[in-house]
Amino acid sequence: MSSLANLLDDLTVEGELHESLADGEVRCHACGHRCLIREGKRGICQVRFNEGGKLRVPFGYVAALQNDPIEKKPFSHVLPGATALTFGMLGCDYHCGFCQNWLTSQALRDPASDIAAQFVRKITPEEIIKHARRTKASVVVSSYNEPLITSEWAAAIFKEAKQAGLMCAYVSNGNNTPEVMDYLRPYLDAYKIDLKCMSEKKYRTLGGTLQNTLDGIKRARDLGLWVEVVTLVIPGFNDSNEELWDAARFLAGLSPDIPWHVTAFHKDYKMIAPDNTNSQTLIRAAEIGREAGLRYVYAGNLPGNVGEYETTSCPRCNYPLVTRSGYLIQKYKITSEGKCPKCGEKIAGLWHSQGIRP
Repeated sequence: MSSLANLLDDLTVEGELHESLADGEVRCHACGHRCLIREGKRGICQVRFNEGGKLRVPFGYVAALQNDPIEKKPFSHVLPGATALTFGMLGCDYHCGFCQNWLTSQALRDPASDIAAQFVRKITPEEIIKHARRTKASVVVSSYNEPLITSEWAAAIFKEAKQAGLMCAYVSNGNNTPEVMDYLRPYLDAYKIDLKCMSEKKYRTLGGTLQNTLDGIKRARDLGLWVEVVTLVIPGFNDSNEELWDAARFLAGLSPDIPWHVTAFHKDYKMIAPDNTNSQTLIRAAEIGREAGLRYVYAGNLPGNVGEYETTSCPRCNYPLVTRSGYLIQKYKITSEGKCPKCGEKIAGLWHSQGIRP
């Protein structure tokens, strides 16, 4: 066993998202893989494991903790301009070759990620929320690795966050289950999901399944969470008109109010063959989203090069409501009732209230 595994295994508690089976086996419910984990074995994520017939899960540390603009998650319809205190642990249930957080997400799977041991620091939920209040964060977000597989830890932090009057959010691959979503629902306000492509075959190369993600998006919305969806547009992988149309139609079929972010790929980790995504490709994808009936479409990662697709506009009168440049909010016009000040249209999202402005 590696030194990183020893370190992480010590930072665990008995998990809650599982069922005990015969012969000391456990069935994990934290993600859509629903791993059957035998005594002494690990789940696909590598960080949830069976010890003595009990499921041990990550707890009591962070590998990343920093303040970000909420737009970086990205959320465009959640308190624009707010500060989001974002925490992450180690591990993931996918193995995407283009992962931009692979040092944290691929821990215990890729030996090159063993360096992540130096990022680990012990901390309590109370200390995290004290930091959030001290830095005037309005939202606490679990991200950087896949938060579903560390949901017991997230729930402990979110309990403190809700008592402090803060919003809570996940940045996830969407490979969730009814059990984990019911477990998180008392604390979560918003859920950003990566819809990586619309091909079952390609999804399996990433370690997941398309249907689980589609079900996960619908499940989050059915529970009343605010959901935004991101597709990293990768040349030669998922940038065909057909695949973009499939994604846009699916989202519009759930609700035309789901914000869809089409973002730019850049060479990283194991995927260095495709070209970086250009602004023309993002604009093409965004136009497909609009044509499919989505009312809020954003093109990200190339600020100043995607025109109107950085701006939140009223879907009824096209009045610019939130004007952005990258993560910077330049103008904010949505009323405290969440409406367009020009025509009175209700704008879907979680907005600043009582006259508070970014």
